[in-house]
Amino acid sequence: MTLRLRLLNVFLRAFEKRHLAREPDPAKLRRSFELKARLFFRPPRGARFKELSLGGVPALDARGAGVTGDGAGVILYFHGGGYVMGSPRTHRAMMAQLSGLTGRAAILPDYRKAPEHAFPGAVEDALACYRALSDSHGAARIVIGGDSAGGGLALALLGEILRLELPRPAGVFAFSPLTDVTFSGPSFSANAQADVMLPAARARDMEQHYLAGADPRDPRASPLFAAFKGAPPVWICAGTTEILLDDTRRMAAHLREEGVQVQEVIAPGLPHVWPMFQTTLPEGRETLREVARWISSLSRSSPES
Repeated sequence: MTLRLRLLNVFLRAFEKRHLAREPDPAKLRRSFELKARLFFRPPRGARFKELSLGGVPALDARGAGVTGDGAGVILYFHGGGYVMGSPRTHRAMMAQLSGLTGRAAILPDYRKAPEHAFPGAVEDALACYRALSDSHGAARIVIGGDSAGGGLALALLGEILRLELPRPAGVFAFSPLTDVTFSGPSFSANAQADVMLPAARARDMEQHYLAGADPRDPRASPLFAAFKGAPPVWICAGTTEILLDDTRRMAAHLREEGVQVQEVIAPGLPHVWPMFQTTLPEGRETLREVARWISSLSRSSPES
């Protein structure tokens, strides 16, 4: 474990986890997340951003330096935040970096969030964005990604694409995804103290805002219960101390049972969605490079779906 990782984990436990545990107001959590993203998540030099509408959903086009056209394809990325906070702005630095590494534009939808817009609003927005991007770019040139709740949304979208028999994307990647909102994975309790960032009780509160009485086993809310036969390759990761560790482990096992090609990364001691900290954390930068290599391999091997 590097010194920077040790220091980051101490900081997250002392400040971020405590703040999330004590603040129940989604509006205040949103403002805090936006401020911290502006202060700590700086875009790479030469990055460019453009607001747009995709399938009627507001979105942000994030590009690394030198990424101009869409010839290499596009990344459709869903930000995390427990379905109640976060935005394309909070995640634009990480996605501009990944854009530069892959040569692809990254499109970040500002999907509807709870409690103002409960389930299945986010899934409906995700599907609308995918349909629009598929029409304009071709499904096989799209890689879907997301982190935390957004990683769950990316996988839920994949389940819907398969259920509706839409053209398939080239692949899907997910950082520390929330795949089971029943929270039945053993790590949710076992890692409650070890997780340096997410308080388990607040995670439950956020999902109650999102579900608003809906069935937590609905595959659109918990993609762990979705069908994935015929799915394209999936890359998925989590840290060993995360409360969502088993969301990744069980999701990867389920995908393999469905015949999906899965690359699963379980990283010792790394915090929730560690690529977000790529400006200061070497492990975050390396994970983004690893995902970029995986995306490049899809470009070489994926036929039109």
